[in-house]
Amino acid sequence: MDISVVVPLYNEAESLPELYAWIKRVMVANNFSYEVIFISDGSTDSSWNVIEQLSAEDSAVKGVKFRRNYGKSPALHIGFGKAQGDVVITMDADLQDSPDEIPELYRMIKEEGYDLVSGWKQKRYDPLSKTIPTKLFNATARKVTGIYLHDFNCGLKAYRKEVVKSIEVYGDMHRYIPYLAKSAGFTKIGEKVVKHQARKYGVTKFGLDRFVNGYLDLLTLWFFNKFAVKPMHFFGLLGSLMFILGFIAVVVVGASKLYSMWNGLPYRLVTDSPYFYLSLTAMIIGTLLFLTGFLGELIARNSQERNTYNIEKEI
Repeated sequence: MDISVVVPLYNEAESLPELYAWIKRVMVANNFSYEVIFISDGSTDSSWNVIEQLSAEDSAVKGVKFRRNYGKSPALHIGFGKAQGDVVITMDADLQDSPDEIPELYRMIKEEGYDLVSGWKQKRYDPLSKTIPTKLFNATARKVTGIYLHDFNCGLKAYRKEVVKSIEVYGDMHRYIPYLAKSAGFTKIGEKVVKHQARKYGVTKFGLDRFVNGYLDLLTLWFFNKFAVKPMHFFGLLGSLMFILGFIAVVVVGASKLYSMWNGLPYRLVTDSPYFYLSLTAMIIGTLLFLTGFLGELIARNSQERNTYNIEKEI
């Protein structure tokens, strides 16, 4: 099979018939063998009924229905697991992504050798309240991940089949699939300017809170990719620095009292100095951080994930 199109959706019943007709028209025109996998993420409207009707009319349509709303990442994870095509295309169900982009995305994967191609909605039909935070978010993501894409959160992406079978999309990590792919060893990541269309039906399902959550998820992803199997490198280093600084401060406080005593100068008890307690606090926190890193290292060494590696070839 040439292409699997994975479409996560939530309450998009009105747009589904038009979207599938558009996808089918593009596939037939280019002689692609294909499947379209709709993932209904706990929709409360008639989306699932529409999917059942489309599937009854065309065997290329497949569907998965969640019992409740889990989020876009779990929907993509399930869709990736079921995809059979050599190239996997993801797109949103709101008709803002154009299926006319599919042939070029497919060509970039198959002929130019990209592992992943991300869409870039260079001209957007969104309000400033959405476009400005998006620009800031993408700038931060580029800096942290080292992947220079203009639009990390674009739903229209193309993947080599091996990529989607080698990564796990969880939480809200769908925004960082390029980074997940890079961490798994798929480094040839490209970008294509795609057409962005104004929403035709319904309303957006995302609020401004996704940008706050996006930054937190980015920090989480960065930390896990850097220190998941070597937590001592983070907690141990930080704890050691705090302990050493606290110890030096205690020595300074004690030395200053001894100096005053030796030279007959007025002095006060060490325990009367606030710096003494700050120093002890730093030493205690440093010790706790070091122990956290040690325990994390023990857990990591016994984790099965530590010995899970992505093998490209084998003879």
